[in-house]
Amino acid sequence: MSAQPPFQQPSRPVVELYETLTGDEDARVCKDIPDAACRVQPANFFVHLVSNTASKIGDELASARLVLAWLMAALGAPAALAGFLVPIRESGSLLPQLFVAAYIRRASVRKWFWVWGSVGQGVAVMLMAVVALTLTGAAAGWAIIGLLTLFALSRGVNSVASKDVLGKTIAKRRRGTLMGYAAAMAGAVTLAVGVWLTFQASEDAGIGFFVALLMIAGGLWLLAALVFAALKEAPGATEGGGNAVSEGLRSLSLMRTDRPFRHFVITRALLMTTALALPFYVILAQQEGSGDISGLGILIIATGLAGALSAPFWGRFSDRSSRQVLMLSGAMAGLLGLLVFALVTLGVDWAATHWAFAVYLFIMGIAHAGIRLGRKTYLVDMATEQTRAAYTAVSNTLIGALLLVGGLFGMVAQLAGTAAAILVLSLVTLAGVASAWRLEEVQ
Repeated sequence: MSAQPPFQQPSRPVVELYETLTGDEDARVCKDIPDAACRVQPANFFVHLVSNTASKIGDELASARLVLAWLMAALGAPAALAGFLVPIRESGSLLPQLFVAAYIRRASVRKWFWVWGSVGQGVAVMLMAVVALTLTGAAAGWAIIGLLTLFALSRGVNSVASKDVLGKTIAKRRRGTLMGYAAAMAGAVTLAVGVWLTFQASEDAGIGFFVALLMIAGGLWLLAALVFAALKEAPGATEGGGNAVSEGLRSLSLMRTDRPFRHFVITRALLMTTALALPFYVILAQQEGSGDISGLGILIIATGLAGALSAPFWGRFSDRSSRQVLMLSGAMAGLLGLLVFALVTLGVDWAATHWAFAVYLFIMGIAHAGIRLGRKTYLVDMATEQTRAAYTAVSNTLIGALLLVGGLFGMVAQLAGTAAAILVLSLVTLAGVASAWRLEEVQ
């Protein structure tokens, strides 16, 4: 067995700040990572925190559902192209992971996959800003779609590498806390964006506003890459790093042979309906209200507050029982949907105001943050160093495929109304809660 690299222990101020944020006072939480990683865990904790926070803020500033959609409309791109934004953004980053994981497993040090994935996202977003300055109409729309594909593929590399490196460098009972803090800070930025939109409701922001937003977002991804390059990662196992396609297809057999993993993927698939439901709440708010931008700003403020306030709680709760987090957050989202459907169907006046929908989005934001943190922590903690990359790739690939099918819920909204789509999605979410109840505890 090769000797571990001579990592230097972090300075005392770094250790003290780490202990303050995590409550970690000794090495007892380092049972599942090597000694070399344990010694530098406080420093690595902040590398993860800064890089993940920067990338999450970049995600908010270049949101496909909000910023890119508005930008394409402002550039006069065909409306049909805007319909590809969210599917490409989500599925494009998930579907290739099954095959990317095999390449990542060939490397004993995997942080560089995250670094270059972050660079790819930053460059793609900055080039979108260039498109905004130089192209209009269909040409601009197709250019943004192409760059979003590059962005999504880079994001897919990041997703596989991040969970694998997180499992190697941060011990159990600290991973959820770390992701919670990063999500909270990103949520605070989302709140600021919502405030900006609210106060700019009567003004035309112009192309320059979007260009600046995208350049800042791209810069944050480049900053994240620079910070993550400083991570101290000990070499790890390289088993399973054969031919990408054959290894990827072989990994799919986990759904047949690994019952706990199969159960987790089914649970995640049922609970992904919270992400699909969020746009329908926004559409319903537009239908029931005046549809002005100030109302949208209020909704963004609500989601920003939800992430900022709830993520640290969900993170710490996930370190105790990510299974219970999935149950509680899923129940919140499912029951809320039933309530909103009933209120709207009955025509309750106060239930259709901007402020009522702000409350709905606030609760949905809390629930969605819990599901995201809970399922990420559950996956990392249920896996071993040898299975973590394969688990991540298989689950993300299957969820990516299902997200494309999730567009069928739009047909429900078209045929039976937006409130009916929320009802159906909520019932599926509650089925996910029942599935989560039967999951095994992994913490």
